[in-house]
This record gives sequence, C-alpha cells and structure tokens, in this order.
Amino acid sequence: MAGRIITVAQQKGGSGKTTLAVNLAIALRQRGLSVALIDTDPQGSLGRWYIERLGRKGEDDELEFSTSSAWGASYESEKLKKRFDAVIIDTPPKIDSDLRPALRAADLVVVPVASSQVDLWATEGVLDLARREKAPVLVVMNRARPNTRLGAEVAQGAAELGASVADVQIGNRVAYAETLGQGLAVCERSDAKPARDELDLLTDEVLAAFE
Repeated sequence: MAGRIITVAQQKGGSGKTTLAVNLAIALRQRGLSVALIDTDPQGSLGRWYIERLGRKGEDDELEFSTSSAWGASYESEKLKKRFDAVIIDTPPKIDSDLRPALRAADLVVVPVASSQVDLWATEGVLDLARREKAPVLVVMNRARPNTRLGAEVAQGAAELGASVADVQIGNRVAYAETLGQGLAVCERSDAKPARDELDLLTDEVLAAFE
C-alpha cells in the first residue's frame, strides 16, 4: 500500500475516534507499513498518546506524528503520503466546513458509531459531507455489546444511510482505554486476545478497501 489517507471522523464526541486511529496505526505498523498520524483535534488526545509512546517505546522512524489545523489537513496529509504508506487523520467532534479538507483528502473515511440511536443520528452529518466530497466511507460499530437488538438496529440504520458497515464490531473493552493511556495499542498486549483479534479483522477490512 502506498500513500493512502484514512480520515477518522464523527460528529459526536466520545465516539472513540482517537482510540480507533491509534489502534489502526499500530496494527498497520505491525504489518510492516510506515504510518503518519495527524491530529486536527484541539483537545490533543492523539498527541498525548504519542508522547506517552515515545517515553515507553522510543523513536520509530516509520511512525510519525504531526498536528494541523482542520483547514491544513489536506496539505499536511498530501505531503506526508509521499513518505508514508498510510496517513491517519484524527478529526475534532464537529461537522462543518472545517472538516471538508480532511474528507476531501481521504482515500477512506472511517466513522466509529457506538450502539446508540444518538450516535447514529450524529453519523448522518458525517456521511452527508463525505458524500459531497465523494469520499468512500466505512462505518465501524464501536464499543459494541455483542448480540444486542439495539446494536443490530444501529448497524442496519447505518447501512440504510448508504454507508458500508464493517463486518467486525469493536467491543466495549477495558483494554482499549488502558492501552491508550500507556501509549500502546491492544495488539501490543498479550493478555487482550479478543481485542487483538477484532482489531486484526478490522485492519483486514481497511486494507481490503484499498484493493
């Protein structure tokens, strides 16, 4: 894979965008790809994770972090994709014209959706903007509880909005929160097999979207 841009976007705060971004980044690194991360969210959670990682793991020439304004995301990502196999953009929880550059640049927009009707409603704005920018979308059911009727209804609702929905669902697991605070990803935790397995399947789906 060469120079692919993945934008992680969702209107609702607390949807798990940063967690998904860092876990995809490290999963791709473990498959031998070079990855650049861009944080356009003023909260700076992705930057905090990266600083924790530097302290724990040290420098990695094949994993780079940078910040950008929302409007600068397109320029920064286009520059980085010349040097890295994948560029992942973490965006702020809002849907307005500021998000458009990150969507316009994207080869794939990953939209995390928790199992709630409110999250599904918030997704409509993201999908509408992505549609206008002609950006392909993959909706990921995040923090999902297995075999619940609500989860199935939300997944069906996302599909009815015209988006592709990932086959795998990301569970509501403590390992994701713990590893984020440690500058790690679940695929680096030997005792988090269910989380590692589902992240591995999601990474397969993301890579398949580029074939």
